Amino acid sequence: MLSANITSASPWAWWQKFLFRFCCIYVLLYMTPWTWLSDIPILSLIGEYYGKAEEQLVNLANTYIFHVKDVLVPLNGSGDTSYGYAQLYFFILTATIGLILWTLFDKRKNYDTAYYWLLVLIRYYVAMVALRYGIIKLFGQQMIFPSLSALATPLGDLLPMRFSWYFIGYSTPYQFFSGAVEVLAGLLLLFRRTSTLGAFIAASVFLNVMMMNLCYDIPVKLFSIHLFLFSNLLLIGDGKRLLNFFVFNKPTEPTSHITLPQKWMRTTQIALKVAFAGLFLVMPLFGSYQRAFEVGDSPKTKKLTSGFFAVDQFKGNMADSLRWKDVVFEATNAGSIQTADTLFRQRYRRGYFSYALDSLKQTIAFKKFATDSTALFTLQYTMPDTNHIVLQGKIRNDSVIVGLKRQKRHFQLAERQFHWLSEANR
Repeated sequence: MLSANITSASPWAWWQKFLFRFCCIYVLLYMTPWTWLSDIPILSLIGEYYGKAEEQLVNLANTYIFHVKDVLVPLNGSGDTSYGYAQLYFFILTATIGLILWTLFDKRKNYDTAYYWLLVLIRYYVAMVALRYGIIKLFGQQMIFPSLSALATPLGDLLPMRFSWYFIGYSTPYQFFSGAVEVLAGLLLLFRRTSTLGAFIAASVFLNVMMMNLCYDIPVKLFSIHLFLFSNLLLIGDGKRLLNFFVFNKPTEPTSHITLPQKWMRTTQIALKVAFAGLFLVMPLFGSYQRAFEVGDSPKTKKLTSGFFAVDQFKGNMADSLRWKDVVFEATNAGSIQTADTLFRQRYRRGYFSYALDSLKQTIAFKKFATDSTALFTLQYTMPDTNHIVLQGKIRNDSVIVGLKRQKRHFQLAERQFHWLSEANR
């Protein structure tokens, strides 16, 4: 048997057992701990087949029960798609059915031990997420400083999410601070003695994240709400002790915990914790460091130039709405054009593109995405000097000649101003 000071003979009330059964099923479905190691080649098969089975069940339930949308839009970096809501309803329905069946066949008086281990699982899940998002913020890789194309976009054209993204990405120290707090929460949650403090910090962090997502229409609302609720579930586990300390001014006893009786169990527990830290702390830190400082032998891609260019010549049979007004070449192999041409990725009244340069043939191949194998079109380029570019070729079988002239656009936001002494509002 497990030796523990958590075990109590006192039976749970019926509503406590109902809540635990429902939450246990729902939390396990949402966290899917059996897919946490999907980065490992062999274990990835578990996550792959589980994902396919879940997708079929969610789509089936949506077709006959939920009717969120005729064709569900899959999760694509946003957790608030139609599939995300159908998945949420499916989890709730499954947990409800599981609650009924569990209640019919299980007559035990309490779930003290199961509740303890469920909280441990939630603790590691919240730690995993906090570390993942905190580490990329430490290296400024989640929100980036506004690009030249973004600086050239009128403020009124930005959607709230993009506006908030640039707000955080503008300040590297602020983003680092945000990431450091998330990493601190994750680290504290890894150890039983500091888990309550870690849950406090995590609840505070994810409350802020949740409110930003809700107030700025950032499409990760469901995920952030769950993280906030999970963090509070950890605090509820210590609810009586916390109330005694903060509200009733009473002494508190040490938190209850389970001690594994066998040495091999304790050794396995330590090994699993070390493996968890390696997978979700050390490896992400190393990977983010490599990406931030470009460690390795990544091939250098050829770039044309960078800067803001006005279009001072545009010859072609294209409609006025498709004509180019200005062109931005970023420091990377990407850029944007002020045009309504849907041939490009349209965002905020600008057409975004990636490009591949052939300096021998003096051609520039415009692509919709950097990973595209085929180009939208390819133009010849000449640069009489560093301030002028001439592009010539065919777009949609229409011959065009585009003359670009560098403009010395000055964006105050790019200066990253800071003043201790401020005599007037700016």
